[in-house]
Amino acid sequence: MNIGTVKLNTRLALAPMAGVTDLAFRTVCRELSGCYTVSEMVSAKAMCYGDKKTPTLLKLGEGEHPAAVQIFGNDEPFMEKGAALALERSGADVIDINMGCPVPKVAQNGDGSALMRDPEKAQRVARAVVRGAAGVPVTVKCRLGWDKGSINCVEFAKRMEDAGVSAIAVHGRTRTQMYSGTANWDYIREVKQAVSIPVIANGDVFEARDAVRILHYTGADMVMVGRGVFGNPWLLQQCAAALEGREIPPLPPLSQRCDVAVRQFELARENKGEKIACLEMRKHYAWYLKGVPYASYWKEQICKMETAEDFYAVTKGIKRDLV
Repeated sequence: MNIGTVKLNTRLALAPMAGVTDLAFRTVCRELSGCYTVSEMVSAKAMCYGDKKTPTLLKLGEGEHPAAVQIFGNDEPFMEKGAALALERSGADVIDINMGCPVPKVAQNGDGSALMRDPEKAQRVARAVVRGAAGVPVTVKCRLGWDKGSINCVEFAKRMEDAGVSAIAVHGRTRTQMYSGTANWDYIREVKQAVSIPVIANGDVFEARDAVRILHYTGADMVMVGRGVFGNPWLLQQCAAALEGREIPPLPPLSQRCDVAVRQFELARENKGEKIACLEMRKHYAWYLKGVPYASYWKEQICKMETAEDFYAVTKGIKRDLV
């Protein structure tokens, strides 16, 4: 499929998730599956004010193309300028606008999913980003609506298309649902029927067959996988195989999964430094051990990691005791 002028050779995307889909994790996922990737969300206002954290968030991996960087905000001038800055600093192929984040500190500022409460403003924001992107395709990620009494994703998607957006990703939950309950794919199907731009379906893809099912059910052009990849980037590998009609590969042995965790850690250390990489890998490594019998002791050790030496010692212990 195409997003504007950008051709994708996959129907599989990794959802942008703050604190999860950094350069290191995106690289691992892409190496396993060839999926389309989107950066963690970056504040357009912070970029405009020269915040020191944004360069790390915007950095794409070597060969990470085509890929998108995601920006958020609700101030039109900042979003227009932020789009231009994000492209200049990242070299991304697509700009994505976050209009779906349900986290209170984001939504309470009028950003993320709060824009779904004011579709006219959201449309103005989208137009501003399209102007700032200056011909580079712009996409939007949204939810079904603010709550079950104000589901407006169909009309919202039409507004985004009118604003010049090249594709829209829809998470099949409302903002008030956060990540609870079941994703409603019916509304994603209605969005697909209502617009002519590509639609990316997101929500409750936890197995390879879910990726096939959500595309078949909704008629969407692409599937986006989120929380199911926590500690399990092989889900993307399995989804890719299912979508291509190939045999679905099994989850690799724990020893190989540890090797991928090491790969992720080393990429993170290279990009962020040893201390931050160790702190951030605590949650990732614990996720890698989800469902592994007798892993509680090593999860405790993971929570104490502070140095690369600690990380490698934990890995050695896991391979010795649990493999």
